[in-house]
Amino acid sequence: MLDTRPRRTFAVISHPDAGKSTTTEALALHARAINEAGAVHGKGDRKATVSDWMAMEKARGISITSAALQFDYRGHVINLVDTPGHSDFSEDTYRVLSAVDSAVMMIDAGKGLEPQTLKLFRVCALRGIPVITVINKWDRPGLSPLELMDNIQDQIKIRPTPLTWPVGEAGDFRGVLDRRSGEFIKYTRTAGGATIAPETRMSSEQVGEDDRLVWEAAFEEHQLLDLEEANHDQATFLAGETTPVMFASALQNFGIAQLLELLLELAPAPSPTPGVDGTLRNPEDEFSAFVFKVQSGMNSAHRDRLAYARIVSGEFERGMVVTHAETGRPFATKFAQTVFGRETTSVEHAYPGDIIGLVNANSLRVGDTIFTGDKIEFPKVPSFAPEHFMTASAGDISRFKQFRKGIEQLDQEGVVQVLRSDLRGDQNPVLAAVGPLQFEVVEDRMLNEFNSPIRLARLDYKVARVTDAAGAEALKGARGCEVLQRRDGTHVVLFADQWRANATARDNPDVRLDALPAGGV
Repeated sequence: MLDTRPRRTFAVISHPDAGKSTTTEALALHARAINEAGAVHGKGDRKATVSDWMAMEKARGISITSAALQFDYRGHVINLVDTPGHSDFSEDTYRVLSAVDSAVMMIDAGKGLEPQTLKLFRVCALRGIPVITVINKWDRPGLSPLELMDNIQDQIKIRPTPLTWPVGEAGDFRGVLDRRSGEFIKYTRTAGGATIAPETRMSSEQVGEDDRLVWEAAFEEHQLLDLEEANHDQATFLAGETTPVMFASALQNFGIAQLLELLLELAPAPSPTPGVDGTLRNPEDEFSAFVFKVQSGMNSAHRDRLAYARIVSGEFERGMVVTHAETGRPFATKFAQTVFGRETTSVEHAYPGDIIGLVNANSLRVGDTIFTGDKIEFPKVPSFAPEHFMTASAGDISRFKQFRKGIEQLDQEGVVQVLRSDLRGDQNPVLAAVGPLQFEVVEDRMLNEFNSPIRLARLDYKVARVTDAAGAEALKGARGCEVLQRRDGTHVVLFADQWRANATARDNPDVRLDALPAGGV
């Protein structure tokens, strides 16, 4: 039977420690997808979050890899992707933003706009992704709400249009004023915030004496916002000119119900997507999808490999034979899953906006397109310019087979970029990363997932440029640089510093030396 329920596909993004994973958990709790919300740091008796399932994530209390969760809510299908916040893993976040229709930006009420927040807003603007902003952690001391609105306006050049307004200053969160209905939504704390916080809606006349002063202060600021016409307009939101704002405490589950309702009401549905040749694929057209993530090691019981695909158009049916755009070969989708953190279940049908996992699809890589009918190929996700480089070698030579397999798998997933040359061979590939934390992930996964300890040695390179085959030949053996090759055939030239890169370009004017997109989003 055709599933006509509306889809909402969005990412939760932010600077590290602003509450992404906690919000993801709270959204799943409110949608009744889980019975109790976990904690990112696993403190006290609270379990870990469903989106941070890797041992390294639980130990560090940060998201290292993106995680998808699909669940139903009020007649809609929600496809939510939690992303890493740390800039070292920004390539993973960028891939996710290629697969969603909108984003929820979390801002720490006490810290305001942080560097990664600003960068992510810019990326969303470049990709045409509308953003709903959540001022999180209002249960803790922080900046004033009007100051936060000014910061968004001044630093991001996007107009904030609050839909809720806090009743009680930061650290004394009583509830919110619903700016469209004029009601007071009063929150009641629960033990540890692990269960849904009860809410009571009341008119201005029903506000009790205990809350009267803070309610009146919130109402005055609401009227000031009205005078400044800081009110939501759907057209300017979808155009990326304004961002709806709401206030919450994800840890206490305050404001999460309002966020879910806003996503159903305001977030855009799947829309036409252009291919590399400019051809549009409409949601109602024949099936197409693109792979934005590859992940292994989700199930410790057996060796699994999941290719995450965002459905762009048409109906997916498990077992259907599609065409792999990169090779032109048929691809059978025998094993397809819906994903909820690390848990997967078989899926028979899926529709535009849905994210599915294709099991052990060894031929699929990040950025690949699959389709039926007329050929379509969606744009690739660019690789960022690495700034950190290390050589890798097997810590135990008797496990070289596992070493080679593990390096190949991590390369396919995009955990790091793996660079090779005839000189170095398979025994000593160069690992290139946007940030040093990526190397820690490599060490951890090689040891615990592939049972192959690894030795890393730092290389004194800091700048990478892309060249062509002629340039690679011309620079082979040149002083002050090294030419290697990525899995996709791209020739990469490494330099000790920007001065050496510039000098090489000056001395070799006929050699192509192109910069990669900047890392850190």
